[in-house]
Amino acid sequence: MTDNPVDLVIFDCDGVLVDSERICIKVDAMIMADLGCDFTEAEIIERFVGSSTEVYTAAVEERLGRRMEKDWQLRYEHLYEAAFAAELTAVDGIAEVLDGLTTPRCVASNGDHDGIRRNLETVALTDHFKGCVFSADDVPRGKPAPDLFLYAARSMGADPVRCVVIEDSAYGVQAARAAGMRSFGYCGGLTPASRLAGPGTVVFDDMRGLPELLTAAAR
Repeated sequence: MTDNPVDLVIFDCDGVLVDSERICIKVDAMIMADLGCDFTEAEIIERFVGSSTEVYTAAVEERLGRRMEKDWQLRYEHLYEAAFAAELTAVDGIAEVLDGLTTPRCVASNGDHDGIRRNLETVALTDHFKGCVFSADDVPRGKPAPDLFLYAARSMGADPVRCVVIEDSAYGVQAARAAGMRSFGYCGGLTPASRLAGPGTVVFDDMRGLPELLTAAAR
């Protein structure tokens, strides 16, 4: 028995399980153009990748100088759905990682339940997370607040200090730190390593290396 074993592995969804961030960036740019809201691709990556609906809406309202109507994003959902249906794939190497993982695992994503379910079904990862998918809709605040990770740990019966979070966004690793959880920041997608690095976080760029990192974390 180790002093600090890993009792639960908490996976983000977008950018960690499904290679969706590149698709989202393209759709986000289309939405911004339609709104007359000028964001560069670099700004979209920095401000929106891994963000909650509240953060996303606040940034749009700030740039436009006006309030958005409730549920304004719903009128653009069809753009994401069509793009994901045509282009979405699993993150390279994640299927092999999940096939070999014996530690309990769950998903904790800022996305809504319908979107998480759709994405996992599209890339055939649903069976790895039956009954253990958590959304920001389940808690008062999404990432970077710790609420979602703490809720996931509580629901799975795990002590936060014995949880490890797999994230690809600055918001996600901030949430893990706030929850008192160790994290691995995956920089094989859009977010640079420099935005993931920090206390309690190990940054890595190849998902196939995750099992070794988890083994080391449990020592």
